[in-house]
Order: sequence, then C-alpha cells, then structure tokens
Amino acid sequence: MSSISLSSTENSFSRLDMAIADFLTTRSPLVGEQRSLLKVLLARLSNQQAQGHNCLLLSEAERDLIAQSNLVTELSNVPLSALLPAIRPLVLEQHRLYLQRYWAYEARLAWQLVNKIKLRHAFTDIDSALDRYFPPLPNNETDWQRAAAKMALQQVFSIITGGPGTGKTTTVVKILALMQELTETPLHIALAAPTGKAAMRLQESIGQSINRLPCTQAIKQSIPDKVTTLHRLLGARANSPYFRHDTTHPLVYDLIVIDEASMVDLALMSKLVDALKASGRLILLGDKDQLASVESGSVLADLTEALPAQTLELKVSHRFDHDIKALAEAINSQRAEQAWQLLQQQNNTVGILNGDPIHYVAEQQHAYLRLIKQGASFQEIYRSFNGFQVLCATRQGTNSVTDLNYRVEQQLARENLITLSGLWYAGRPVMITQNNPTLHLYNGDIGICLPDTDNANKLRVFFQQADGMVKKYLPARITHCETVFAMTIHKSQGSEFDEVLVVLPELMNPVLTKELLYTALTRAKKSLKVVAEEPIFKATTLQKIQRVTGLVNKLKQD
Repeated sequence: MSSISLSSTENSFSRLDMAIADFLTTRSPLVGEQRSLLKVLLARLSNQQAQGHNCLLLSEAERDLIAQSNLVTELSNVPLSALLPAIRPLVLEQHRLYLQRYWAYEARLAWQLVNKIKLRHAFTDIDSALDRYFPPLPNNETDWQRAAAKMALQQVFSIITGGPGTGKTTTVVKILALMQELTETPLHIALAAPTGKAAMRLQESIGQSINRLPCTQAIKQSIPDKVTTLHRLLGARANSPYFRHDTTHPLVYDLIVIDEASMVDLALMSKLVDALKASGRLILLGDKDQLASVESGSVLADLTEALPAQTLELKVSHRFDHDIKALAEAINSQRAEQAWQLLQQQNNTVGILNGDPIHYVAEQQHAYLRLIKQGASFQEIYRSFNGFQVLCATRQGTNSVTDLNYRVEQQLARENLITLSGLWYAGRPVMITQNNPTLHLYNGDIGICLPDTDNANKLRVFFQQADGMVKKYLPARITHCETVFAMTIHKSQGSEFDEVLVVLPELMNPVLTKELLYTALTRAKKSLKVVAEEPIFKATTLQKIQRVTGLVNKLKQD
C-alpha cells in the first residue's frame, strides 16, 4: 500500500468531503493504515465530484484497496443493456471509481442513447425540400447548415454544434419547418434551454427566423414560438431532485430541441433522455468548446466525441465582429501570444482595460438607472441593463464577483444614482441562485428591483420570463439571490450582451482555463474589454479543462 499517497491532508477537502469519507469508512472492515488510506481516497472522490468530474481514476494500488473495502460493486465490460443495479454505495468500473448515483446516471444515459440511435424514423424524398430551404452557396462552398438539417432529418438523435453566429438557431428553425412539411401528422414539438435567460434568447431568435422561412403560413404556425426552461419542461418538484416526467411518465412531445446543451450536466441530461417517449426525437444545440456544466460531467463534449455520426459542426460565423472572432479562435487554439497581441490593438471592438475597473463599470450602469428615475417600463430598463455585463472568473478575492458588486454599489451610491437604505433598493439587479419552482424562478434568472407604480411605488422585483411575460414579487419572497452588476463567467452561459468586460484575478488558479476565457469573450456581440495581467491571461489560455468521465467509453463499447 505504500504507493498510495497520504500527502492529501484533511485541509485539502471540504467538510462535506470529510463527512462522506467518514460515513463510508466506518462501514468498511479495513483497519489501521488501510483505513486511513481509504478515508483519503473517499474524500478525494467526493472532492472530484464537487469539481465536476463524474468519477475518480485510480492507480493499481488504489484499485486493490477499494476492492477490499466492501463498499463497491465491481463491474468489468458489462454490456449497457444489462444495467446491473449497484447495491453498494460505490461502483468500480475498470480504474474508474464512482459514487453509485453518478455511475447510474452515466450508464443510464449511454444505454438510452444507444437504443435511441438504433431507431430509424428518417424522412424520405428530402433533397428537393432541402434545396428550397438551403439554396446553393457561391463557389460550391460546403453548406454546413444544410448538412446539419439533412442529418437531423435522417436520425432520431442529433447534435448540432458550432460557435456563436454560426447559425445554430437558424438551422434548427428550418429543420422544424422541414419536419412539419414532410410528416403526415404535425409533430408535437418542445423547445427548451437550461436557464431562463437562454430560453428567452432562443425564443427571440426563433421569432425572428420564422418569418423568413420559405414555407406556407400553416407550416410557420406549426412551429412553436415559446421556449421553456429544461426544469419546467421536465416538471421540477420543490425540494426534490426528481421530476414529474420520467420513464414512467414520459413527455408527450414527438421532438424536443435543447439549446445551450453544453450547460446541461450529467444528471439532468440523463433525466431528460429518460423522460423522452420511445419514438421521441431529440436535437441538442450547443458550442462544444464552451465551459462544461457547473455540475458533474462534460456531456456535450463527450457526446460529440463518442457519436461523430450523430454530430455536425457548423463552421462559418455570420455574426461575430472580425476582431472578437479572431480572438476567440486564438484562445480556443491556445495561441496565447497571438491572443494577447490582438488585445493590444485597443480598437473599438477589443482591448485591455488598465487599472481599477470600478469607475468604468459604474459608468456603464448610468443609462438604465436614469431610465428608472424617468419612470420607463421594465422592458426598457431590462433591455438597457442587459446591454453591458461584467464577467468574473472567481467569486471571492480581488476582482471577484463579490468584490466588484460591493464596490460598484458603493460607487453608484456616492454618485447618488442608488440609495443604499438596506438590502433592497430601486435599481438593484439580482440573479436567482437556487431553483424555486413555486415562484417559477430558476437558477440564473435575472430581475431588477423597481418601484411598482401599481402598488404605491412600493419595491417589487421584476422578472421577464422565457415566454416574454413579466412577473413581479415582493423582495421578501426572493430569498436565494445575489446582486449582479458582475456575474461569474459560468453564470453567463446562454446569455449575450452588446458589451462585455472580462475580469481575471491577480493570481493563477485551477479555475482559469481557455474554455472559461473563450466562453466569456463569446458573450460579447459588439465590443469586449479585458482586465488582466499578461502572465495571467497567457497562462489561462494555455490551461485546458480535463474532466474525468466514463461516458465516451460506455458509448463506444456498445
């Protein structure tokens, strides 16, 4: 056992890590040094889970130790169709150690998708219809959007990936129209996204795209123009990890489209696929190069790697400004020196912001705060606020979300643009941090506290929902939220802003990766500024996320 390290001390782990390790270790017959080694190993597993990994890779010595613990179900080359129930708290599959629940999510998702892929519900005689929706491009260029549509028409499960502006939404709207044209009975279709913000953005894009379709009005009307959150689609239950829709109560839809699929974690994706009816189609849209989900897994990246026949990448950007696109490509390819040089241009599109960013950030808030004083509508105020956003890499420390939100509030108060008389004040922007199905508010939803003219100007928190409706709540009911002049880059996924300020910390840490930076800068539509020291920026570009999962292996073995 000497090859197993005890160098990881209890200070390396959270209280939850140690509690899980203690709970499981006391149920093992191991004693002495083996018991101590087992405790560290189990704390590492919990810690890995918290960092987004599905499992923990073990050395040969660690594998031997855990096999003696009486805590694991050992599996080796088990066919997915078997889906053997793991009755012990851990699962050991080759050299991958799982908490039982996450092995089950991974195995269930792989098994369901393998079965789904085997189904054949291909539409026939599609070439002439495709030509009408996707006219030939000049110079015989490859039309990746047409290729993606053809793939989706021929398969029950498909993934369309691509960077910002490559036309994922435009393509899927045409796919929906094509399917409705080619089917004898109109399909029942659902559109969803992981967050309310992403759902609203998809809904806006679809509304703009439908009118340009080369089809009859009847076909246009058969395409849904409402987008919901994934939690609402599945029927979230209050204070429960389970949903109303599952294998025993499947969704009724013939086709479900999920946007921003890179944000969907392993557990949620597994539950979604479980809830599909047997003949239901699924289309995932997303950017495989973005950050993986906050919770466990890198599902979209894993699926694109394991299922190339079900995946098509759109490769031509139609929206990005050239400078932002060039910077995104340099970062995605980890060309750190080139990316830094692009930022030195200091043009109107991209550039470095030197010094303390507080005065600059506060100045960007003036427009929406003035609209509040002028008595503008919530929609006008909300639109103005969303024109600019600060994105931070960290939650604590200098240049973090907590630091910038506090200092921006203080600066705006000094300028008499807000009145800090308590936690809630007119103009306070907030982000929901915990799902609340009762209020129909979900993690990532953004609202603004405003005087309510219908209630003697008493403060209410206004939210615009995915369907465009505006809801307002007493501040006391909004218990899980935070001020959002600045948000983490993770929380910005699924959003777009005209102008973005990306703020990196002063010290390097494991959170800083090229995926984080790529995700941040691709939130900007028109202009981008970065607050970062050169060594930190370059080191971030050169660091890549490597999540440990077994999903690719499971999908390829069947």
